Amino acid sequence: MPSNTRKIRILIVDDHAIVRSGLKLIFEQVADFWVTGEASNSQELLKQLGEGVYDIVLLDMDMPGMSGQKLISHVKTCYPCLPMLILSMHDEPHIAVMAIKAGASGYITKDCDLDVLLPAIRAVAAHKTFIAPGMADRMVFTESPSKQTNLHTLLTPREMQVFKWLVAGASINDIASHLAISNKTVSTHKARMMEKLNLSSMVELTRYAMHYSLGD
Repeated sequence: MPSNTRKIRILIVDDHAIVRSGLKLIFEQVADFWVTGEASNSQELLKQLGEGVYDIVLLDMDMPGMSGQKLISHVKTCYPCLPMLILSMHDEPHIAVMAIKAGASGYITKDCDLDVLLPAIRAVAAHKTFIAPGMADRMVFTESPSKQTNLHTLLTPREMQVFKWLVAGASINDIASHLAISNKTVSTHKARMMEKLNLSSMVELTRYAMHYSLGD
């Protein structure tokens, strides 16, 4: 590839330093890729976007602070022409649908091969849509998640613990004390849990718990 080929300026957003470092090492070997920024949370992402110029954001779905659908929507609102490629640990089609509807241009999973990752970045940076192989077919048959999947099955064990404590009426402080974790960590688990369940209030959470008999 000619040395004067325009490089794709990439902003890597992931809360795991080892993931960011690994991706940077890979991209350094790709002639048309150039990692010009990185962020570990939503605050750093928004700061980077305000200070730099990027062709694509490679974005993890789950991070401290604002994450997932809300973060994608926020970035899309502020930077409508900036393509976002989601690199996620979740291979559930309804989560991919959620990300695309929120404004992402592509969705792939973290266990994908390089022959998927690299073309995905090139496609999305060129303002095309890219969905992980096999995921697109599954997305076609995904209707409303509530009709096909009990969303609480997507919760991690810790998120389910937080779920049950909240339904029982415990405060963030109470949960943090009981689980021996920080208030901030509890809040992060709560935010991710609410997002996975597509809920926005404690009233909705309580109704969900009652519907599926999850309060015990």
